[in-house]
Amino acid sequence: MKKDLHPKYNPVVFVDMTTGARFVSRSTKSSDKKEVIDGVEHSLISIGITSDSHPFFTGKSTFVDTEGRIDKFQKRFGAVRRVSKPKVG
Repeated sequence: MKKDLHPKYNPVVFVDMTTGARFVSRSTKSSDKKEVIDGVEHSLISIGITSDSHPFFTGKSTFVDTEGRIDKFQKRFGAVRRVSKPKVG
């Protein structure tokens, strides 16, 4: 087997930037910021959205569709008429 074929697998802590929730895991990603948890040094990685802040998992949706998609389409493009094809001949 070849040496150094696989990337190094490191302990990491993913931190949600909006809620501050921490997820301890392992990853090939690392950073210069470190944090010691239970005597083990973990890389600290900040991420924008996690299951703690995503609307699908929290049930808090910010976008509310008040009209149906078909109604919106008809309002927007309902008045547009097709131009007939020119006759060849």
